[in-house]
Amino acid sequence: MDKQVQNFAVANLRRRPDVVETGGFVAGFAVGTDSPYLNYATPLPGTAPTPADVAALVGAFRERGLLPRLEFAPQAAPLVAGALRAAGFETEAVHEYLVCTPHTYTDPLPGGHHPRVETPATDAEFRALDAALAEAFGGAFAASAEGAARLRRLGEDGGEVRFVRAGDGGCAGGATCSPPAEDTAELAGVGTRPAHRRRGVAAAVTAALTSAMFERGAGSVWLEYSGASSRGTYTRVGYRPGGTRLYVSLPD
Repeated sequence: MDKQVQNFAVANLRRRPDVVETGGFVAGFAVGTDSPYLNYATPLPGTAPTPADVAALVGAFRERGLLPRLEFAPQAAPLVAGALRAAGFETEAVHEYLVCTPHTYTDPLPGGHHPRVETPATDAEFRALDAALAEAFGGAFAASAEGAARLRRLGEDGGEVRFVRAGDGGCAGGATCSPPAEDTAELAGVGTRPAHRRRGVAAAVTAALTSAMFERGAGSVWLEYSGASSRGTYTRVGYRPGGTRLYVSLPD
């Protein structure tokens, strides 16, 4: 699964509006933000970078005023981590990823007791979802017009976006899923506002997005998780351990 996830990461970055391919790496840059989570690179599976290759990649980030940063499945490119560390890159995190297939998928809330999951359509709904995710992730990013626009573009570009409406008409929580590539898709950004947690919101949007990808023909869906509680939510939907992903960056 590591190679498939890595091939997906490459294909996903190649969709960005600003893409640089150099020395066995693909870097994708977002428009209108310097967020390191939206501007990063990944290696081609099996690449064996030289110091010059790494330097060229770093240069692509520096000329844009961005932090050089990579995300990848290290087992799919085993020579990359050492080459990056030799150039001064430091580990930010190592995350396990989980994988769901049509054979492992299960309804986490049987008996029809799901919160109602919807697809945002209006500007107000996209803004509400962006604000809910900003709150859910503890201010790791601020709600913004550009954030809401990115959510809309994701749906327009072949991805899927879902949310659960709060009782006051706002948004309780939601999540997104990338357009499929390499017979898989990445589910990300599962977040619930603190006041609406433990009501099945995360499980409901995870199940809805996963099912939507399978209906579109994806052979699997994968995701990363942030803790034991969220891991339990995903395993109830049918997600199982798939491998690890490494996050590294080069300090100034």
